[in-house]
Amino acid sequence: MKKILAIATVLLTMTSCKHYLDQVPDDRLTIDLTFHNWHNAEQFLANVYERVPDEYGQRNPGGVTNRGLWTGGSDEADYVWGFVQSNDVNIGNWDANSGFVGDYWTNFYRGIRAASVFIQNVDKVTDLDAGSKTKYKAEARALRAMYYFYLMRIYGPVVILGETPTPVDTNLQIPRSSFDECTQYVANELQLAAQDLPTMKAQQSGNTSQLGHITKDIALAFRATALMYNASPLYNGNTDLAALKNQDGKQLINQGADPARWAAAAAAFKDFLTQFDGSTYNLYTERKADGSIDPYLSCRNVTLKDWNQEVIFERRQSSIGPRQYELCPYHAGASSGDVRGSGGLGATQNMVDAFFTANGRNIDDPQSGYVKTGFTDFQAPSDVMPKSTYNQWVNREPRFYVDITYNNSTWLNKDFGPITTELFYSGNSGMKAGGGDHSTTGYIVRKAMSLGKWDIDDRGVILMRLAEIYLSYAECENEANPNSPEALKYLNKIRERAGIPQYGSATLPAPKSGDELRELIRKERRVELAFENNRFFDVRRWKIAEQTENGPMYGLNISADLPDFLKVVPFETRVFNKRHYFFPIPNNDINNDKQLVQNPGW
Repeated sequence: MKKILAIATVLLTMTSCKHYLDQVPDDRLTIDLTFHNWHNAEQFLANVYERVPDEYGQRNPGGVTNRGLWTGGSDEADYVWGFVQSNDVNIGNWDANSGFVGDYWTNFYRGIRAASVFIQNVDKVTDLDAGSKTKYKAEARALRAMYYFYLMRIYGPVVILGETPTPVDTNLQIPRSSFDECTQYVANELQLAAQDLPTMKAQQSGNTSQLGHITKDIALAFRATALMYNASPLYNGNTDLAALKNQDGKQLINQGADPARWAAAAAAFKDFLTQFDGSTYNLYTERKADGSIDPYLSCRNVTLKDWNQEVIFERRQSSIGPRQYELCPYHAGASSGDVRGSGGLGATQNMVDAFFTANGRNIDDPQSGYVKTGFTDFQAPSDVMPKSTYNQWVNREPRFYVDITYNNSTWLNKDFGPITTELFYSGNSGMKAGGGDHSTTGYIVRKAMSLGKWDIDDRGVILMRLAEIYLSYAECENEANPNSPEALKYLNKIRERAGIPQYGSATLPAPKSGDELRELIRKERRVELAFENNRFFDVRRWKIAEQTENGPMYGLNISADLPDFLKVVPFETRVFNKRHYFFPIPNNDINNDKQLVQNPGW
């Protein structure tokens, strides 16, 4: 079992209590014994934390740590291995009986129930002061609300259990709450928890062992995000879901779009920024010798340095080793564990084309300078000298070189000398050499790959950072006040750090309308947060997944050597229709709970 967040001594005991939660309450370990002292209660709280998603373990989604399938299950990427369940999702080969569908539902509810048990019983602990009890109860309250939010973005409206720690896997007869009610509950609980939580800055002061505990900042960031979801088109005036009603006729998705929800979400993000931006958090930057921002190092290292100034919430010691095996190319003949991995997580051509050119424009903009054919001697930011590069990959923005491994690029780990990655059929990382380990797209995801060997297990995964808050605030502010200068300001902060021209500068015009600014924000969000498990949910809450996730998905011709390798071809036809906006409720629960209605189409 992977240890989770850095909770000091909690982490030292977690590996010995894998089934601790499942033993409370029962004849083997009673509530009284569990909460007799802080040693036992702390282990219990550690298991509440265990449900925080381990978003790097996506080859085996679900599980006790709620591993996602969000990267390979979006238009960003594709896994080569047939057993990876995002591949089933992509082709529509899944239903309410699929294992991962039940895993998320069951495991988040187990976390919710465990949090309630802790909240109701921690006051019984005899060797813990009152202030600490209040703080830890607030942590559990926030975690419970966050787990509801994670459920909501997967299944839509869910069952709110309330304060009573209802046993898991019993014959409950409870209907779903409306999405509005779910959001209100989550927002209120996070606000309540925040009142009793220290800020990240205060918690870190002289006590780095507290890293990983929920803080006021984390609670308020999740609160604003929940409000943003409630304002988004999937949940706000979605008449496609008019039939989603409880058995008594109660409507579960709001049928009349309410623009005030955007204003509420914008206000929540603004409150967060007012309290914490520039003091507790800053966009992570590294500087050149002249003092200017180094955009390549800034955008690369923000995901490599644990708990840097931009990180709001992080899961410690996640499945980083397996993830880096996916990101490191095969490199035939190289040292396994160091520079020879699988390259099994391929970035799609769809995602590659989303990155801007060096002058900050889309590749289809006539002024972008984008060239579709031919080669140029070009020095990428990670290279020490120019090398022949296909023109489509020349003069792209810094984040492209941070996020994408392309043919003839230089590998990050130079401990064994410079290694050039060859992704064409007979290349050192192509289909012929790698066999079952190769990219299906001719590109490999590179983001969050370390500079050393791939076989490591001592880094966390960022679950929320300040850049996401900036982009979420810009989105909500623009929807509440179309073409708001405030929204443009925060969008441009992201572009400034990325080293590309800002909108409204001398070389790039400002948007002329709220609709235009909306598209710019969405494009920036797609690039800045690429491969960070946002895209899967963004295209759903925006209600555009029927366009982005359905039909041919493109990559390079991996069955050929150069030059035919460079032809863009469809590698898969994906299936997405209206029922796929929400996961189905697991059939076992539908069958057991006669009040529980299924999501439409399932």
